[in-house]
Amino acid sequence: MPSRNVWGEEMLLETAFCTGDVLASDRFSCWREHISQTYVPMDVDSDRTADTTASQRVLALGAVQLWTTEHSPMTLRRTQKLIRQSDPELYHLSLPLRGTMGLTGSGHEVTYEPYDLVLHDTSRPHLMRAATGGSEDTIMGAGFFIPRKLLPLPENAIDSLIMRRLSGREGVGALLAQFLTQVTRDSGSYRPDDGPRLGRVAADLLSALFAQALDAGNALPPEGHQETLALRIRAFIQANLCDPQLTPPAIAAAHHISTSYLHRLFRHEEETVAAWIRLQRLERARRTLADPAMRALPIHVVATRSGFPRAADFTRAFRRAYGVSPRDYRHRSAPPGP
Repeated sequence: MPSRNVWGEEMLLETAFCTGDVLASDRFSCWREHISQTYVPMDVDSDRTADTTASQRVLALGAVQLWTTEHSPMTLRRTQKLIRQSDPELYHLSLPLRGTMGLTGSGHEVTYEPYDLVLHDTSRPHLMRAATGGSEDTIMGAGFFIPRKLLPLPENAIDSLIMRRLSGREGVGALLAQFLTQVTRDSGSYRPDDGPRLGRVAADLLSALFAQALDAGNALPPEGHQETLALRIRAFIQANLCDPQLTPPAIAAAHHISTSYLHRLFRHEEETVAAWIRLQRLERARRTLADPAMRALPIHVVATRSGFPRAADFTRAFRRAYGVSPRDYRHRSAPPGP
């Protein structure tokens, strides 16, 4: 059973499945059963049942389930009968990363390319065809399930976005796509109680994407306006961490708000705006120092790219935050030799 935090929310829990772990003759049936248990009941068909290749990782982030998968071409069908059998009333956001995804439902058929975001609903019948493109043998994708009640927009407004092609290449969509791929890639660096927080970030990003797609300024409640603005500000900060002039007044001016209003947006956070910027800079530096591919990068360059123009200031701040110097942290993070 997944553990729960003090708010009664499930904490971060990761599960994985790979057909390489079962007998070849059982792979397709095991994958089909796994799909129905992990997602919702689905009919799964494939022309390659004899050599099915499939793997999946699922992160439970509180009420949100984030997934990544790679598998052979196949067709998945959600029928009225299966909906009556089980309907958790979830929105399902998909992000194809390799190959194409064709979705048929409500009298429409749409094909999605890599980095198109697509929304569908577990309460509606649909047919999904996952196909390879070019010379690839498998399809890759990511996405998440989220309870409908967690989103602040009216359901009838979100309904207009079902099966609509949303871009994961720019704006809030790109930020959401980056979140989907980065959280699963870096899952080992998070603590168990980070799960519900990451789930709330996913819900906020999805709400911001929908509000942008609908141009729904009036569809959001007042707190939704503030959340959307706060998300844009956080994305702006992340994109400009290397700029030493990234200060609260500069951020407020870039978003046409007063500095005092900027601080009010952060009043429910554990840190002030300036402290949050500093923390993000230190976290970026820490990840870079721990990355084996960046070991040749001088520490003063790591500092500059993270928004610390003075190496001495960076070393003091890093030691204060993590208890060791940047050089010692990089040494401790190095993989063992052969």
